[in-house]
Amino acid sequence: MRFVLSLATLILTASATSLAHAQPARGAQVPRDVIARATDSLANAALKSGPVAALSIAVVRGRDTVVMKGYGYADIENDIPATAQTVFRIGSVTKQFTSAAIMRLVEQGKVSLDDDVTKYVPNAPVQGQKVLVRHLLNHTSGIPSYTDVGPAFGRRMRLDLSPDSLLAIVRTDSLQFEPGSHFYYNNTGYYLLGMIIEKVTGRKYGEYLNETFFTPHGLSSTMYCSVSPIIKRRAQGYERGPNGLVNASYISMELPYAAGSLCSTVGDLVAWTRLLHSGKIVSAPSFQAMTTPVKLPVPRPMSYGFGLVSDTLGSHRRIQHGGGINGFISSLAHYPNDSLTIVVLANTAPAPSDQLADDIARIVFGMPARTAPARPVDLPIAADESARLAGNYRLYWPDGGRRPTRIYVENNQLMIQIEGQPPLKMLKQAEPNTFALSNQPGRVRFDIVNGKVVGFVVDRGARSVEAIRVP
Repeated sequence: MRFVLSLATLILTASATSLAHAQPARGAQVPRDVIARATDSLANAALKSGPVAALSIAVVRGRDTVVMKGYGYADIENDIPATAQTVFRIGSVTKQFTSAAIMRLVEQGKVSLDDDVTKYVPNAPVQGQKVLVRHLLNHTSGIPSYTDVGPAFGRRMRLDLSPDSLLAIVRTDSLQFEPGSHFYYNNTGYYLLGMIIEKVTGRKYGEYLNETFFTPHGLSSTMYCSVSPIIKRRAQGYERGPNGLVNASYISMELPYAAGSLCSTVGDLVAWTRLLHSGKIVSAPSFQAMTTPVKLPVPRPMSYGFGLVSDTLGSHRRIQHGGGINGFISSLAHYPNDSLTIVVLANTAPAPSDQLADDIARIVFGMPARTAPARPVDLPIAADESARLAGNYRLYWPDGGRRPTRIYVENNQLMIQIEGQPPLKMLKQAEPNTFALSNQPGRVRFDIVNGKVVGFVVDRGARSVEAIRVP
């Protein structure tokens, strides 16, 4: 839930892996022992190079559990090894549980996706705008995220804040954009969804999930991850210090709430995924809504639905979500057409959980190992196009700041400068309205509506950074 504030760290990258794996014959299935050995190699390399304290990994193909084991130490101070039964905080993987709970209430006629949020939370920080339940689910509400307000959140991170006190962090802020018009990954939205669940059901969020999902389906190691209760086999969280790993900074688990408060194991997350995809948690139409990417007024490809991301790895369709919270990084990916589920849980932040999950999937599918991203092209840009894009923008930075950003032309070169950072060259790519940044990964994609440039997005997957054009 904390962020390092530099443009380089804002953009997700795919680092190269040196692991080579044999390519099977076309149509052949990679043997399970090959997958298991390669997973062991990847996990052990991550422990050493991270460093990462521990990983728990599950690889399940159909009904075949290829890998279900732990690596490293769940508790370094007490020399407790990680196993498949180790309980990790899963951060934003929680969001799909919250989304499923809302969709269950929609099916029961107790909530509508088009209800105004203030019907359930009268003091929601909507600034007089009409924010719908669906806007909270797909991160298009425009409400600022309470975890993105920098020191204002950091000062409160250790406190068991009431909902009113937490929402007060963003209550005086104006909306980032008109609801439904743009996308910005938003923990406040999912916090409000938890409040809606409690209002409608009369049960605490964690109690409702336990009674509705966990206990009926035998998910005995999945729970609201409060700090005080004794949780058997709970992993300790770590982060990197100047001389190695240190204990992660404390965070009250009342703050992540419905946006990131759950704990689980790799086995429970595999079971949950099987239940969710087989129609045993929500109906097929509800699951379809959860996995259908949001459509924006601007022509931008999107992957986020309701608490789940729908994308592809190569030609393989994937439903996935990651999570990060103090001391923990998680990744849960399911490939429905291949009946493949991969879960990677780490008790260190940062940790390459997403990259490991991708690398393991590549091995299962017989795909080439990841390579370093190709260097971006630098196509010529017409003077009228540069002039159309040049101007002042307001960038919504993940620390809650609204950074003045200028795009301008210097010596026939389009440039971008975010307040407080050095200017960068913008390199025109073949894809329309898309630019790379000099010496930076990722892409900048401009939003153009009716011929007018209205803003741009720094493309980072689920955590894209929005910028709106201002006079």
